[in-house]
Formats: sequence, C-alpha cells, structure tokens
Amino acid sequence: MASILIVDDDPLVSGALSRVMDKMGQTSSVAASLAAALEAVRHEAFDIIFCDVRLPDGSGLDILPELRTGPLPPEVIIITGFGDPDGAELAIKKGAWDYVEKPLAVKDVMLAVERALQYRDRKRAVPAPVALKAEDIIGKGPKLRACLDALAQAASSEANVLISGETGTGKELFAWAIHRNSARAERNFVVVDCAALPETLVESTLFGHVRGAFTGADKPRDGLVRQADGGTLFLDEIGELPLAIQKAFLRVLQERRFRPVGGGQEVSSDFRLVAATNRNLEDMVRAGDFREDLLFRIRTFVLALPPLRETKEDLKDLVVHYVVKFCDQYGVPMKSFSPDFEQVLTAYDWPGNVRELIQALEKAIVTAKDEPVLFPKHLPEHIRVRLAREAVLKKKATEPARTDGPAATAATSLKDWRDAGLARLEGEYLAGLMRTTAGDIPEACRISGLSRSRLYTLLKKYGVPLS
Repeated sequence: MASILIVDDDPLVSGALSRVMDKMGQTSSVAASLAAALEAVRHEAFDIIFCDVRLPDGSGLDILPELRTGPLPPEVIIITGFGDPDGAELAIKKGAWDYVEKPLAVKDVMLAVERALQYRDRKRAVPAPVALKAEDIIGKGPKLRACLDALAQAASSEANVLISGETGTGKELFAWAIHRNSARAERNFVVVDCAALPETLVESTLFGHVRGAFTGADKPRDGLVRQADGGTLFLDEIGELPLAIQKAFLRVLQERRFRPVGGGQEVSSDFRLVAATNRNLEDMVRAGDFREDLLFRIRTFVLALPPLRETKEDLKDLVVHYVVKFCDQYGVPMKSFSPDFEQVLTAYDWPGNVRELIQALEKAIVTAKDEPVLFPKHLPEHIRVRLAREAVLKKKATEPARTDGPAATAATSLKDWRDAGLARLEGEYLAGLMRTTAGDIPEACRISGLSRSRLYTLLKKYGVPLS
C-alpha cells in the first residue's frame, strides 16, 4: 500500500483525488498549502505527491526540490488549472514525474499512479550505490542533493554528460567527481578549455599532429583527445568551440577515431565525454552558432547546477569549510564570525557563485591575519559597495513619492516611468562598478555576471567611462 500526499487548497479536487486513491487501495493525506506540505514531508515518507501550482502561500513549483528529499524521494505529479508550457517545462526540469491539467480524468490519474509506483518498485530493487567520492562538494541542501544523485547516476554509466550552470558554480568540480566515481577513475582526466584554445592551433591541440605538419612542428605530438584514451575528456565551455571544429568533433564522438593534422592514418581514442557550458546551447543552435546534431550527442545526460543565490542553505557549510581551509593554509588562528559578517554573506547575491565566495573568504582571512573575529570590513570592497548602494536604493524606493516632480505626473505611462527608472539604476550601477574595479573589464564581468560584449554595450549606452 502506497502513501500519497495531495497538496491542493480546493477541497473538491483533494476530495476527488482521495476517493480515487481509496479506490486503488492506497492511503492518502491532504495539505492545503506549501507550508503544510513541507511539514507533512518532514514527518512522513510519501511515495507520490500530487501538488497544485497555485496555492495560498506560493507556487508548488517553488518547493518541488524540497518535496523530493530523502533516500527514495517521492514522485511528484504537478496538477494545475492554468496550463502553461513554461510551467510544464520548469516542472519537468525540477524533477516532476508528470504535469497534468485540471479537470483531472480518473483514468489518467490512476494510470499515472500505477506507472509511478512501478518505477519506484524497480528503483527499490536496484542495489544501493557505493558512497560517492565527492568530498570537495560542500552542502546538504535539497538542490545540491539532487545534483549529487544525478552525479551518481552519470558516474555509473558511460553516457555523454553535459553540465550546465553559471560561471563559478563548480562545473569542473562535478566533472572531476564523475570521473573519480566512474570505472575510468584510474585513467587520465583531460581538461580542454574551449574558450582558451588558440584559433590557429585548435585542430592540432585536440587531435595532435605529425612531424612537419606545419611550421614549428619539429616532432609529432599527441592531441588532448588521444591523451584521454581510456579515461575522461572534459570539454569546458564547449559553447566556445568554433563551428568548423564542432563538425570534426561530431565525427570523433560518433567513431572515436580521428586523423592528426598532417597525418595519413587515423588513430582511435576510447574516451568518455563530459562537457560543460555557462551558455544556453539551444539558443546558440537557433542563432546558428552551435550545431544541433552535436548538441544531441553531448547531452545524453544533463546535470544542471544551481547558482549560489538559490542554495543559500548551503552557505554556512561552505563558509566554515573554506575558512578552516584558509586559516590552515596561511597558518593563522581559526576565526569566528560577527553577526553582521554572516548577514552580509547572506544578503549578497554572489553573481560569481561559489568561486567568488571562495575568493572573498581568502581575502578576508588574509586581511584579518591574527584578528580572531571576521567582520564585513575584511571582505572585498566591491561586495560592501554593492550592498551599500542597494540599501540606499531600497530606502529611496520606499520613500513617499514626490508630487512636484515628473515621477508623479499622470502624463507618463507606467511602462515609460518604469523604464526610465530602470535605466537610471542601471547607469548608476555601471558607474559604481567601473569605479570599484578601476576600469578592469575582466573583473567587472566577473562581478556583474555580464559578458564582455554586453558590458561594453551597456557602458556605451549609458555613457559610462571605463575608469
């Protein structure tokens, strides 16, 4: 007998689903809000959860990762009276078993439950996985646990893996963990930084060359693909791979054979591919910048890493881990944290993600030296500047609107007024960003999360000087 949780604030819907579950011989409970649902899953292990999207205290999609916790997470079936393609896509990406619209057909509900329970029975029959070797991946939140579960599945297969996520989320760390937990762990893990490949030597770097293939090729050299034979080839930022090489690499993926530059004979390489990107490859395909057939090949298994601003529950564990690490590295006493130090870390949205957090904590330890307590003043200046500016802007936004200025006039549409305000805020932010970084464009891109081209476009748009 399975245990079913029905999360819906409409008693007619929850009552109907409960009667269907009774008819199927299953037990059911009802929660009418997100808070009640989370409380229920903390006290009972459910097999299936029916969850409405629109609830009195928020969207059911927002708590989907939290509902799917535990050693054998429940299968979640999202139900809604407001069909939305984007919502359906989001539900599936967050791990939902299915997404169905009201009114619910009894036959469809019963079929969904039967299939979900069959899947769970087969899943229980699978032997428990060996403990993951992922000591460097810090955190216990639901989103990170879901990523670790996906990592374990990927590591146990030979399928191509695509890891997506913003810059600094730890894509290479997860790629390395997939390799360490795979059957290829004792062989090479070869990293290819596609963004740093020299344009004139891309083919030679990847596929190697024979002696005399080009000027300066005084001896033969194995490429990175050959070096990964028997192991794992990690293509970091695969979205930066030139189109001409994408076509050549597609054949390598299909055949596991290639010809070195200047060579007459093909050579083989038995590698397992893991790729990573911080770009939307589907958008690049539509723009003609990435081959669709290559995308199909590399994303057999997709692992999407969340940004740090969405996993703040892991922040404390990360901070403690890296503070201990840096105190030991620099030979200084262990630090405690002032309350406002923790508040600043929580308030900041970390556009550079875990990588930016690590750099900020190292800077704090170096600055504090032998001081026993860490304060906000020990953190990088750009973090404190950004939070200070946001606090001022937030205060201004809550002040009563002036009645004698253009902001209060009825002659301006809401959209125009909003656009003008947004433009002013963007201009102020960019001016502050350039002052903080002293015109250092790579640093400004890292802090803001903008690409170099987008940053230049905005600076020109608002007339902001580089320094």
